[in-house]
Amino acid sequence: MTKKNPPQDSLWENIKALFFAIVLAVLIRTLLLQPFHIPSGSMIPTLLIGDNLFVSKTAFGYSRYSIPFGGEIPYFSGRILGKEPKCGDIVVFRPVVDPTTDYIKRVVGLPGDRIQMKEGFLYINDVLCPVEPQGEMETVNDDNSILKAPQYVETLPNGYKHLIIKQAPFGTGTYDNTPVYHVPAGHYFMMGDNRDGSNDSRAQGVVGYIPYENIVGPPSFVFFSTGGHIALWEVWKWPVSAIYSRIGKGIH
Repeated sequence: MTKKNPPQDSLWENIKALFFAIVLAVLIRTLLLQPFHIPSGSMIPTLLIGDNLFVSKTAFGYSRYSIPFGGEIPYFSGRILGKEPKCGDIVVFRPVVDPTTDYIKRVVGLPGDRIQMKEGFLYINDVLCPVEPQGEMETVNDDNSILKAPQYVETLPNGYKHLIIKQAPFGTGTYDNTPVYHVPAGHYFMMGDNRDGSNDSRAQGVVGYIPYENIVGPPSFVFFSTGGHIALWEVWKWPVSAIYSRIGKGIH
């Protein structure tokens, strides 16, 4: 005859299993990968609203922002095993003015660089970043309407090519003509690929320059895309909204 475990023993085993599962999840999120949801269209066409991706914690090393609640708790300062991002990299970061919120943008300015927008074109250290037409982009916008905008391939001074969109004609957008931004030492200049739909380092009072310490890491790949403004758990909406072709898509 098999002896049954007392109810209190089974409860204790379940509590221990739950505890170790939580610890493992925290370690993975802190040391390896952090899930991230794209809630806005600031990185269209590279990232779409509803994309869910993993952020690598090992690529640039670790700072206080690698740890849960790092925006509220100053665990330590600086970076451990630090590696600096390159111009053109996409990164998740915490702005100084809002250190509890994750942002995702593209690095277009390194420490000491001069950044300026002229007539909607990006200049890095007085070098024009040329753009070439690449058709039209159609996707879901921030207000859940359909966004259609011209798409371009932009080439950075280091030869890195990536896609951008321009909703307003060149020279007429809010940030199409700016002063020269001098990126301070130890800081980076971030910009969204949706040039007329992104609050980024061009908005100094909103995002501004980003300290190296505030960078969380680069996105690795899209693990699922809900296709718009629906939550990942709303599975009953997936058949008509999810974009299955974006699963596993690399990000650059």
